[in-house]
Amino acid sequence: MTAKQVLDPETPLSAFRIEDDRVAAASNMAPVINGFDEQAVEAALRIKEAVDGTHVTVLSYGTDFALDVIKKPLAMGADDLVLLQDPAFENVIDPMLTVAALVAAIRKLGDVDLVLAGRQASDWDNAQVPAGIAEALGWPIATIAKHVEVDGTTVRVQRVLPDGHELVEAALPAVVTVSNELGAPRYPNMRGIMGARRIQPAVWSAADLGIEPTEVAPAFELVSLAAPERRVETEMITGDDDADAGRKLALRLREEHLV
Repeated sequence: MTAKQVLDPETPLSAFRIEDDRVAAASNMAPVINGFDEQAVEAALRIKEAVDGTHVTVLSYGTDFALDVIKKPLAMGADDLVLLQDPAFENVIDPMLTVAALVAAIRKLGDVDLVLAGRQASDWDNAQVPAGIAEALGWPIATIAKHVEVDGTTVRVQRVLPDGHELVEAALPAVVTVSNELGAPRYPNMRGIMGARRIQPAVWSAADLGIEPTEVAPAFELVSLAAPERRVETEMITGDDDADAGRKLALRLREEHLV
């Protein structure tokens, strides 16, 4: 399964700034595991509990990992952690290099039956990497899952829909993206935390993966990046008395199609 280290989405907007078409943040801001990825970890652990012999390996792509953060899936119960870390992986905006690295890592692991990922990341919200992995591997993909179970060579998924859910099946190997409707992920217990401290993650560079980052064609080009303009306009509604002011306010709201 895949997990991404991101800046805490609860961080106030004032803590960020844009420098040279990049989002910069204060150095003391602590990262976290992407929330949807924690739910994907939970889905993987439920499968591990239900299917004997299941081995959960977590792949994470990026740079400057905080080990106490990125080891959280291990503390929750995952078996192994592989960090895809290289100076060339600093560009996290374009998904194609991320896809190339993760696909190379999956092939390097070998004998992978199911790739679980969060439905999207909380930093760029692209939701493109899991689909790219499925496309590159030629595997089926089921998205926005609220329940995942494995039965032999088949994965069954309940997909979230605006008005309910649908049941889908796919032959393994496959890719599944997990949504928050799965339920809250488990908290690491003390035994899990102590065990995670003893596990050293494997670190694979671009060379270890057999890819040349400069040869991976980007999916898009970032032309500019700017914070949205914020403008506040205030209009005072007055009347002869409170009732008159209320009627005028209601009419004004109707004119703006707000009621």
